[in-house]
Amino acid sequence: MAERVFITGVGMITAIGDDVAGNLHSLRSRHSGLGYSTYLDTKYKEVLPVAEVKHANESLFALAGLPVTAGFTRTTLLGLTAMREALQQAGITDVQSAPTGFINASTVGGMCDTEKIYFDIIDPGKTGSFLQYIDTLDCADCTQRIADTIGFSEHIATISTACSSSANALMFGARMIRQGFLPRMVCGGTEALTRFTLNGFNSLKNVDKQFCRPFDQQRTGLNLGEGAAYLVLEGESFARANNSRILAEFTGYCNTNEAFHPTSPSPDGDGAYEAMKAALTMSGRSLEDVAYINVHGTATLNNDISEGKALERLFGRNVPLFSSTKPFTGHTLAAAGAIEAIYAVLAIQHGLIFPNLNFSEKMEELYISPVVELIEGYPVNNVISNSFGFGGNNASLVISKYEG
Repeated sequence: MAERVFITGVGMITAIGDDVAGNLHSLRSRHSGLGYSTYLDTKYKEVLPVAEVKHANESLFALAGLPVTAGFTRTTLLGLTAMREALQQAGITDVQSAPTGFINASTVGGMCDTEKIYFDIIDPGKTGSFLQYIDTLDCADCTQRIADTIGFSEHIATISTACSSSANALMFGARMIRQGFLPRMVCGGTEALTRFTLNGFNSLKNVDKQFCRPFDQQRTGLNLGEGAAYLVLEGESFARANNSRILAEFTGYCNTNEAFHPTSPSPDGDGAYEAMKAALTMSGRSLEDVAYINVHGTATLNNDISEGKALERLFGRNVPLFSSTKPFTGHTLAAAGAIEAIYAVLAIQHGLIFPNLNFSEKMEELYISPVVELIEGYPVNNVISNSFGFGGNNASLVISKYEG
């Protein structure tokens, strides 16, 4: 019988908090991290809202526990900050104390630094110290630097599947545990804001000049964000032998690849529907057992219709309470799945349903609407967390209350 998979530690940094407690406080107080860029040098810095972590790189070095060192990009520093909290919460002082794998997700890698020297790189007559940053562009560079700093030496991998990246990292880690390859995995993702991603999404006409409005009739696009989050996963036998504190159980997951379009989901939500259905089946939970859905909810025109229709297809007239937390954090791309998985754990631990900020008008294509006020003291035993990426890469996770 495959091992049950438990969540024993979580760590994060986003635009609404430097750690898990800070994020929880902001969610409860309806404090959004959206605003205008301070650290990203772009011509849109006073035009397009973003959710920026409230630290310059020099401050992030301190949070990550490092001296200022060349080659450590903002992406890597965000990741190290979240990683240290996750390990501390899990009571891990040395990842070498037990075989521990590391699955990291990123889409931009070190682009946050390399794009600053783009014109130097393409100038054949130019040489200098800027060349040391070229290697950091690779998504796997931040993975290896985090691994080397922390001391991971077992299985190390990088996943880059756009917006579903860190959700897929969590799935990969859970599969490693369930199949007996390793007893403990640390999985998640890290992402920094870059001009490249902001310009790219803006060219697709997918960026809102106002604060994003998921599942609202007047929505016009997303706001990008940055951050990092990691979860410590442990197999049941290891967790019990280790006397680990169990925060929640990772009961189900599924990835479907519908490949409908390079940047748009299928209009009827085929991939999202199949991902949620299969993840729920794996979890052993029924439709009625789901208390809350943290939807992908990017506030783009196509995504919200597609995901909403998938919810209505799966649950009929009894769609559970749902909301998007992206008006708090922005869309953090590769880090989104792990950030929102931690929010699922917090919903279960504290009996919370998070509000969908900025909502005012129900979508005409759907009969459902998101939760708009914070709900406290609500029995949350099972949460579905959705992360849907470009190319129809759909990931759904089921996170459940630990029942012993």
